[in-house]
Amino acid sequence: MKNDLKKDFRLLFITQDDPFYVRLFFEEFFQSYPTLQDVVAVVIVEAMGKKSPMKLARQMHDFYGTADFLKVGIKYATYKALARTPKLSLLKRSYSLEQLCTRYGIRVIRGTNINSREFLDQMSPLGIDLVASVAAPVIFKEPLIRMPKLGCINIHNGMLPRYRGMLPNFWQMYHGESHVGITVHEINPKLDDGRIILQEPVAIESGESLENLIRRTKRIGAHVMMRALGMIRSGNVEYRDNPVTEGSYFSFPTSEDVREFKRRGKRIM
Repeated sequence: MKNDLKKDFRLLFITQDDPFYVRLFFEEFFQSYPTLQDVVAVVIVEAMGKKSPMKLARQMHDFYGTADFLKVGIKYATYKALARTPKLSLLKRSYSLEQLCTRYGIRVIRGTNINSREFLDQMSPLGIDLVASVAAPVIFKEPLIRMPKLGCINIHNGMLPRYRGMLPNFWQMYHGESHVGITVHEINPKLDDGRIILQEPVAIESGESLENLIRRTKRIGAHVMMRALGMIRSGNVEYRDNPVTEGSYFSFPTSEDVREFKRRGKRIM
């Protein structure tokens, strides 16, 4: 596939407000991407999606257990407080994605329904070439997918098509894989279903916790995304099929899944 792109390449990110992991992806990306002026904006969607705060807290408690849930909660509250300190935006460390974007002069768009006509009308005049999803907690509908000239892509920390769904690093560790996969693929209306653009394995280190693996693969994923963007921009993409018949869908782990995970000698934190 070859295309005749203009010299400037207009890229829009859609992501969620996660200070722990998604922020690490963008830290690495902003530090390393050679033409940061390509990034038109970063759209931040609410992380909880349709979940109420109480339901989300209960899910996180079941996942972490009481002690670690309290540790994570205190850390989250601390990050939120530090993220509201304007002067910290000028320092080298950021405690939120918005703070990070401010440091790099990247426009942030918040609190919007990305599938709404209003959002599409706002984005259409910007001449977006590509939309990239990084842990976006919203299913992209067809009008959004068709809006950018080169479509939409997603980065998924799982080896597709085998590990579709939520928290793929957990499930790859759960099943005793020696490697996890980082996959950049096209977005279509089905979840984790588009053709594969680039896929790279990352070895799970001996005794590594899930927490460390997620942090590490977010940073590595930024470089995988950069390589995929280079391929798309140059038109040198060799797409691979992502057949649904060869895949499985994994939902967010239950407390029983976490107990079994630990019984198999794995650690969350």
